Amino acid sequence: MGATEWALLITLSVLWGGSFAFGKVAVAALPPLTVVLGRVGLAAVALNLLVVLTGRRLPRPGTEWLPFLAMGALNNAIPFALIVWGQTRIGSGLAAILNATTPLFTIVVAHALTRDDRLSPNRLGGVLFGLGGVAVVIGPEALGGLDGNVAAQLAVLGAALSYAVAGVFGRQFRGQPPLLPAAGQVTGSTLLILPAALLVDRPWTLAPPPPAVWGAVLGLAFLCTALAYVIYFRILAAAGATNLLLVTFLIPVSALLLGTGLLDERLEPRHLLGMVLVFVGLAAIDGRPLALLRRLRASPGPIAKAAPDA
Repeated sequence: MGATEWALLITLSVLWGGSFAFGKVAVAALPPLTVVLGRVGLAAVALNLLVVLTGRRLPRPGTEWLPFLAMGALNNAIPFALIVWGQTRIGSGLAAILNATTPLFTIVVAHALTRDDRLSPNRLGGVLFGLGGVAVVIGPEALGGLDGNVAAQLAVLGAALSYAVAGVFGRQFRGQPPLLPAAGQVTGSTLLILPAALLVDRPWTLAPPPPAVWGAVLGLAFLCTALAYVIYFRILAAAGATNLLLVTFLIPVSALLLGTGLLDERLEPRHLLGMVLVFVGLAAIDGRPLALLRRLRASPGPIAKAAPDA
């Protein structure tokens, strides 16, 4: 990946890391599926409006919408629903650790389904280092519920697998302006989530939420979804599915840094150690830092270069 892709990846991690703060405010007054519907529904409105304003257009209703519906299901509807359901039975820390397995699933899925995104020792080692770093950042107390509801834990793992398949499936949108698959995906996920939210939450019966909750939902929709998925498809087109899903490692780190800066939370030594492991994992998967180190070790030192021939 180049410097631009790394900058976009970090930006995406901040947007998705910030979604935890927005989500905490929103869920305090609204049911989970209603929050999800507001997030993807408002994002769909914003992105479709932007499509029109930029002179582009999405396909007319028909078979051309099937990829968008599939991507919306794999990248929004299925994982959002599984994680929301899983977190009603297990802690958020354990859910975050389980969800951080997404890059590991992605490497396996990409290796099985593609020809140009193959498994390598560096990538596998990097994923394991990164996953270990995420576990260290969150802390051992998050594992207290490990023997709890097995179905809930499997649900969150299923969400991670769904994200991984979405990352590989989304490769077919390469060559399209990132705005189009982003708008198509959130429109498709809105159509899929709408019936479930109406049936389960009956949002018309809810009391009007306070302004702070509206602000949180708008932040989730416009920043953490609309803008984030334009960046998502830009990285996917330029760097591939495996590199894109590195954002899963960076999200917990971004959330911790945002909490420290905005909410006066304190970083503990394990957080710094975990971040070091995350960055080692990123370096291993990217490959270039290790390649540079090998070149430096292989090149002769200044004394050897200056020595005359015998």
